Amino acid sequence: MNVFAAILVLALTRAELIERFRTPPVTQVEGLVQVYADCPADMRREYQIPVARYAADICRRLYQAKAAPHRRFDDPGIIVHIGSVRTNIADVVVSTDTRANGDRFMRIKLPAPGYSDMDALRLAIVRGFYLALRGEELDDAGAALALRSADPALRLEDERAELKRWRERGVAAEGRDDEYYLKQLRKVSNPGHASREDVAVFASRLMLYPPYYSLPFCGRFTGCTFRDAIELSKTDPVVRLAAVKKSRELLVFGGGRGDRMTAAAQAYSDFLVELARGKISAEELGTMLHEADDKLKEVLQ
Repeated sequence: MNVFAAILVLALTRAELIERFRTPPVTQVEGLVQVYADCPADMRREYQIPVARYAADICRRLYQAKAAPHRRFDDPGIIVHIGSVRTNIADVVVSTDTRANGDRFMRIKLPAPGYSDMDALRLAIVRGFYLALRGEELDDAGAALALRSADPALRLEDERAELKRWRERGVAAEGRDDEYYLKQLRKVSNPGHASREDVAVFASRLMLYPPYYSLPFCGRFTGCTFRDAIELSKTDPVVRLAAVKKSRELLVFGGGRGDRMTAAAQAYSDFLVELARGKISAEELGTMLHEADDKLKEVLQ
Protein backbone atom coordinates (compact mmCIF):
# COMPACT_ATOMS: atom_id res chain seq x y z
CA MET A 1 0.00 0.00 0.00
CA ASN A 2 1.47 3.37 -0.98
CA VAL A 3 1.63 6.41 1.32
CA PHE A 4 -1.40 8.08 -0.27
CA ALA A 5 -3.53 4.95 0.18
CA ALA A 6 -2.38 4.57 3.79
CA ILE A 7 -3.34 8.16 4.60
CA LEU A 8 -6.70 7.65 2.90
CA VAL A 9 -7.46 4.53 4.95
CA LEU A 10 -6.51 6.27 8.19
CA ALA A 11 -8.79 9.16 7.31
CA LEU A 12 -11.82 6.90 6.88
CA THR A 13 -14.06 6.00 9.78
CA ARG A 14 -14.64 2.38 10.68
CA ALA A 15 -18.20 2.60 9.34
CA GLU A 16 -16.97 3.96 6.01
CA LEU A 17 -14.42 1.18 5.68
CA ILE A 18 -17.01 -1.48 6.38
CA GLU A 19 -19.42 0.08 3.86
CA ARG A 20 -16.81 0.09 1.12
CA PHE A 21 -15.76 -3.50 1.71
CA ARG A 22 -19.39 -4.61 1.68
CA THR A 23 -20.25 -2.77 -1.55
CA PRO A 24 -20.62 -5.42 -4.28
CA PRO A 25 -19.19 -4.87 -7.76
CA VAL A 26 -21.49 -4.28 -10.72
CA THR A 27 -21.09 -7.15 -13.17
CA GLN A 28 -21.90 -6.91 -16.87
CA VAL A 29 -21.68 -8.92 -20.12
CA GLU A 30 -21.85 -12.43 -18.64
CA GLY A 31 -19.16 -11.69 -16.08
CA LEU A 32 -16.65 -10.13 -18.48
CA VAL A 33 -16.80 -6.69 -16.82
CA GLN A 34 -16.81 -5.89 -13.11
CA VAL A 35 -16.78 -2.37 -11.71
CA TYR A 36 -15.80 -1.74 -8.08
CA ALA A 37 -16.59 1.50 -6.29
CA ASP A 38 -13.69 2.33 -3.94
CA CYS A 39 -15.38 5.59 -3.04
CA PRO A 40 -18.07 7.19 -0.85
CA ALA A 41 -21.72 6.28 -1.35
CA ASP A 42 -22.61 9.46 -3.24
CA MET A 43 -19.85 8.87 -5.81
CA ARG A 44 -20.78 5.22 -6.06
CA ARG A 45 -24.37 6.13 -6.91
CA GLU A 46 -23.21 8.64 -9.51
CA TYR A 47 -20.52 6.64 -11.29
CA GLN A 48 -20.56 2.88 -10.68
CA ILE A 49 -23.52 1.84 -12.83
CA PRO A 50 -22.86 4.39 -15.65
CA VAL A 51 -19.22 3.26 -15.93
CA ALA A 52 -20.29 -0.39 -15.94
CA ARG A 53 -22.85 0.26 -18.69
CA TYR A 54 -20.34 2.26 -20.69
CA ALA A 55 -17.80 -0.59 -20.58
CA ALA A 56 -20.51 -3.15 -21.36
CA ASP A 57 -21.73 -1.21 -24.41
CA ILE A 58 -18.23 -1.15 -25.87
CA CYS A 59 -17.77 -4.89 -25.28
CA ARG A 60 -21.12 -5.70 -26.88
CA ARG A 61 -20.20 -3.67 -29.95
CA LEU A 62 -16.92 -5.58 -30.22
CA TYR A 63 -18.77 -8.89 -29.89
CA GLN A 64 -21.19 -7.84 -32.61
CA ALA A 65 -18.41 -6.67 -34.95
CA LYS A 66 -16.68 -10.04 -34.62
CA ALA A 67 -19.99 -11.93 -34.95
CA ALA A 68 -18.84 -13.92 -31.91
CA PRO A 69 -21.13 -15.52 -29.32
CA HIS A 70 -20.97 -14.10 -25.81
CA ARG A 71 -18.80 -16.10 -23.46
CA ARG A 72 -19.56 -16.52 -19.76
CA PHE A 73 -16.74 -15.59 -17.38
CA ASP A 74 -16.35 -17.08 -13.93
CA ASP A 75 -13.70 -14.43 -13.28
CA PRO A 76 -13.88 -11.02 -14.96
CA GLY A 77 -11.60 -10.13 -17.84
CA ILE A 78 -11.94 -6.39 -17.24
CA ILE A 79 -11.94 -4.97 -13.71
CA VAL A 80 -12.56 -1.26 -13.20
CA HIS A 81 -11.91 0.47 -9.89
CA ILE A 82 -13.62 3.81 -9.32
CA GLY A 83 -11.62 6.00 -6.95
CA SER A 84 -12.70 8.71 -4.55
CA VAL A 85 -10.69 11.71 -5.77
CA ARG A 86 -12.88 14.72 -6.52
CA THR A 87 -10.23 17.00 -8.04
CA ASN A 88 -9.30 17.38 -11.68
CA ILE A 89 -7.20 14.25 -12.33
CA ALA A 90 -7.74 12.72 -15.77
CA ASP A 91 -5.49 9.68 -15.24
CA VAL A 92 -6.64 6.24 -16.37
CA VAL A 93 -4.26 3.71 -14.83
CA VAL A 94 -4.08 0.44 -16.77
CA SER A 95 -2.29 -2.77 -15.86
CA THR A 96 -2.33 -6.39 -17.02
CA ASP A 97 -2.55 -9.03 -14.29
CA THR A 98 -2.36 -12.82 -14.33
CA ARG A 99 -4.35 -15.21 -12.18
CA ALA A 100 -3.00 -18.40 -10.63
CA ASN A 101 -4.51 -20.45 -13.48
CA GLY A 102 -2.67 -18.36 -16.07
CA ASP A 103 -5.66 -16.30 -17.23
CA ARG A 104 -4.76 -12.70 -17.92
CA PHE A 105 -7.06 -9.78 -17.29
CA MET A 106 -7.08 -6.00 -17.48
CA ARG A 107 -7.29 -3.83 -14.39
CA ILE A 108 -8.35 -0.22 -14.93
CA LYS A 109 -8.28 2.42 -12.19
CA LEU A 110 -10.10 5.74 -12.37
CA PRO A 111 -8.76 7.81 -9.45
CA ALA A 112 -11.12 10.72 -10.16
CA PRO A 113 -14.09 9.28 -12.13
CA GLY A 114 -15.63 12.69 -12.75
CA TYR A 115 -12.57 13.82 -14.70
CA SER A 116 -11.26 10.61 -16.31
CA ASP A 117 -9.90 10.77 -19.87
CA MET A 118 -12.74 9.03 -21.73
CA ASP A 119 -10.62 8.29 -24.81
CA ALA A 120 -8.05 6.53 -22.64
CA LEU A 121 -10.80 4.60 -20.83
CA ARG A 122 -12.38 3.53 -24.10
CA LEU A 123 -9.09 2.20 -25.45
CA ALA A 124 -8.33 0.41 -22.18
CA ILE A 125 -11.68 -1.40 -22.35
CA VAL A 126 -10.99 -2.49 -25.93
CA ARG A 127 -7.56 -3.76 -24.91
CA GLY A 128 -9.13 -5.64 -22.01
CA PHE A 129 -11.70 -7.24 -24.30
CA TYR A 130 -9.07 -8.55 -26.71
CA LEU A 131 -6.89 -9.75 -23.85
CA ALA A 132 -9.74 -11.67 -22.19
CA LEU A 133 -11.39 -13.05 -25.31
CA ARG A 134 -8.43 -13.68 -27.60
CA GLY A 135 -5.33 -13.46 -25.48
CA GLU A 136 -4.08 -10.56 -27.61
CA GLU A 137 -2.23 -7.61 -26.13
CA LEU A 138 -3.11 -4.59 -28.24
CA ASP A 139 -1.41 -1.24 -28.01
CA ASP A 140 -3.47 1.95 -28.12
CA ALA A 141 -3.16 2.20 -31.91
CA GLY A 142 -4.41 -1.36 -32.36
CA ALA A 143 -7.25 -0.75 -29.92
CA ALA A 144 -8.28 2.40 -31.80
CA LEU A 145 -8.35 0.46 -35.08
CA ALA A 146 -10.42 -2.32 -33.51
CA LEU A 147 -12.84 0.23 -32.09
CA ARG A 148 -13.31 1.95 -35.45
CA SER A 149 -13.98 -1.39 -37.13
CA ALA A 150 -16.66 -2.12 -34.53
CA ASP A 151 -18.50 1.15 -35.10
CA PRO A 152 -20.72 0.91 -38.23
CA ALA A 153 -20.41 4.62 -39.03
CA LEU A 154 -16.64 4.71 -38.56
CA ARG A 155 -16.18 1.42 -40.40
CA LEU A 156 -18.16 2.76 -43.34
CA GLU A 157 -16.08 5.94 -43.29
CA ASP A 158 -12.85 3.89 -43.43
CA GLU A 159 -14.17 1.69 -46.24
CA ARG A 160 -15.09 4.72 -48.31
CA ALA A 161 -11.69 6.34 -47.73
CA GLU A 162 -9.94 3.16 -48.83
CA LEU A 163 -12.12 2.88 -51.93
CA LYS A 164 -11.47 6.51 -52.78
CA ARG A 165 -7.68 6.00 -52.57
CA TRP A 166 -7.94 3.10 -54.99
CA ARG A 167 -10.33 4.87 -57.34
CA GLU A 168 -8.41 8.15 -57.52
CA ARG A 169 -4.80 7.05 -57.05
CA GLY A 170 -4.78 3.33 -57.67
CA VAL A 171 -3.58 2.67 -54.11
CA ALA A 172 -4.67 -0.77 -52.85
CA ALA A 173 -4.50 -1.92 -49.26
CA GLU A 174 -2.42 -4.98 -48.41
CA GLY A 175 -4.16 -8.15 -49.52
CA ARG A 176 -6.65 -6.33 -51.78
CA ASP A 177 -6.83 -6.54 -55.57
CA ASP A 178 -8.79 -4.76 -58.28
CA GLU A 179 -11.52 -7.40 -58.24
CA TYR A 180 -12.16 -6.68 -54.56
CA TYR A 181 -12.55 -2.95 -55.20
CA LEU A 182 -14.78 -3.48 -58.22
CA LYS A 183 -17.12 -5.48 -55.96
CA GLN A 184 -16.96 -2.68 -53.38
CA LEU A 185 -18.09 -0.21 -56.05
CA ARG A 186 -21.32 -2.18 -56.43
CA LYS A 187 -21.80 -2.75 -52.71
CA VAL A 188 -24.60 -0.85 -50.94
CA SER A 189 -22.79 0.12 -47.74
CA ASN A 190 -25.51 2.27 -46.22
CA PRO A 191 -28.94 1.19 -47.55
CA GLY A 192 -31.32 4.00 -48.32
CA HIS A 193 -28.62 6.68 -48.28
CA ALA A 194 -26.29 8.02 -50.98
CA SER A 195 -23.01 9.54 -49.82
CA ARG A 196 -20.87 11.95 -51.80
CA GLU A 197 -18.58 9.03 -52.58
CA ASP A 198 -21.55 7.00 -53.89
CA VAL A 199 -22.52 9.88 -56.17
CA ALA A 200 -18.91 10.34 -57.32
CA VAL A 201 -18.62 6.65 -58.16
CA PHE A 202 -21.93 6.74 -60.03
CA ALA A 203 -20.88 9.86 -61.98
CA SER A 204 -17.62 8.15 -62.97
CA ARG A 205 -19.72 5.48 -64.76
CA LEU A 206 -21.45 7.99 -67.04
CA MET A 207 -19.37 7.11 -70.08
CA LEU A 208 -19.77 4.62 -72.91
CA TYR A 209 -16.96 2.32 -74.01
CA PRO A 210 -16.78 -0.13 -76.93
CA PRO A 211 -16.94 -3.83 -76.04
CA TYR A 212 -13.37 -4.30 -77.34
CA TYR A 213 -10.48 -1.89 -77.27
CA SER A 214 -9.68 -2.88 -80.86
CA LEU A 215 -13.18 -1.83 -81.94
CA PRO A 216 -13.38 1.94 -81.22
CA PHE A 217 -16.57 3.86 -81.85
CA CYS A 218 -16.72 5.14 -85.42
CA GLY A 219 -13.27 3.65 -85.91
CA ARG A 220 -11.52 6.25 -83.73
CA PHE A 221 -13.13 6.85 -80.30
CA THR A 222 -12.14 4.63 -77.35
CA GLY A 223 -14.94 6.14 -75.30
CA CYS A 224 -17.50 8.93 -75.32
CA THR A 225 -19.79 10.92 -73.06
CA PHE A 226 -23.52 10.33 -73.11
CA ARG A 227 -24.03 13.63 -74.89
CA ASP A 228 -21.53 12.78 -77.62
CA ALA A 229 -23.15 9.38 -77.94
CA ILE A 230 -26.35 11.02 -79.21
CA GLU A 231 -24.60 11.96 -82.46
CA LEU A 232 -22.26 8.97 -82.68
CA SER A 233 -25.17 6.52 -82.35
CA LYS A 234 -26.56 7.75 -85.67
CA THR A 235 -23.64 6.22 -87.57
CA ASP A 236 -22.28 3.45 -85.32
CA PRO A 237 -24.59 0.68 -84.03
CA VAL A 238 -21.88 -0.40 -81.56
CA VAL A 239 -22.64 2.80 -79.61
CA ARG A 240 -26.26 1.69 -79.25
CA LEU A 241 -25.18 -1.77 -78.08
CA ALA A 242 -22.91 -0.17 -75.46
CA ALA A 243 -25.86 1.98 -74.35
CA VAL A 244 -28.02 -1.11 -73.71
CA LYS A 245 -25.32 -2.66 -71.53
CA LYS A 246 -24.74 0.59 -69.64
CA SER A 247 -28.49 1.08 -69.01
CA ARG A 248 -28.51 -2.10 -66.89
CA GLU A 249 -25.23 -1.33 -65.14
CA LEU A 250 -26.37 2.07 -63.91
CA LEU A 251 -29.44 0.58 -62.24
CA VAL A 252 -27.09 -1.60 -60.18
CA PHE A 253 -24.83 1.29 -59.21
CA GLY A 254 -27.77 3.54 -58.33
CA GLY A 255 -30.09 1.08 -56.63
CA GLY A 256 -30.55 0.76 -52.86
CA ARG A 257 -29.13 4.21 -52.12
CA GLY A 258 -32.29 6.21 -51.55
CA ASP A 259 -35.19 7.39 -53.68
CA ARG A 260 -33.33 10.31 -55.31
CA MET A 261 -30.39 8.16 -56.36
CA THR A 262 -32.75 5.48 -57.69
CA ALA A 263 -34.65 8.12 -59.67
CA ALA A 264 -31.45 9.51 -61.18
CA ALA A 265 -30.22 6.04 -62.15
CA GLN A 266 -33.58 5.24 -63.73
CA ALA A 267 -33.56 8.51 -65.68
CA TYR A 268 -30.13 7.77 -67.15
CA SER A 269 -31.18 4.20 -67.90
CA ASP A 270 -34.32 5.39 -69.71
CA PHE A 271 -32.21 7.81 -71.76
CA LEU A 272 -29.79 5.05 -72.79
CA VAL A 273 -32.63 2.69 -73.74
CA GLU A 274 -34.15 5.37 -76.00
CA LEU A 275 -30.70 6.07 -77.43
CA ALA A 276 -30.36 2.39 -78.32
CA ARG A 277 -33.84 2.23 -79.86
CA GLY A 278 -33.12 5.18 -82.11
CA LYS A 279 -36.80 6.13 -82.38
CA ILE A 280 -36.75 9.70 -81.01
CA SER A 281 -34.92 12.84 -82.12
CA ALA A 282 -31.55 14.09 -80.90
CA GLU A 283 -33.34 17.04 -79.30
CA GLU A 284 -35.62 14.75 -77.30
CA LEU A 285 -32.66 12.63 -76.22
CA GLY A 286 -30.86 15.80 -75.13
CA THR A 287 -33.83 16.78 -73.00
CA MET A 288 -33.91 13.35 -71.33
CA LEU A 289 -30.19 13.56 -70.58
CA HIS A 290 -30.56 17.08 -69.15
CA GLU A 291 -33.35 15.89 -66.85
CA ALA A 292 -31.24 12.94 -65.69
CA ASP A 293 -28.33 15.30 -64.91
CA ASP A 294 -30.68 17.47 -62.84
CA LYS A 295 -31.89 14.46 -60.86
CA LEU A 296 -28.29 13.49 -60.05
CA LYS A 297 -27.59 17.02 -58.79
CA GLU A 298 -30.58 16.73 -56.46
CA VAL A 299 -29.29 13.57 -54.75
CA LEU A 300 -27.12 15.41 -52.20
CA GLN A 301 -29.42 18.38 -51.70
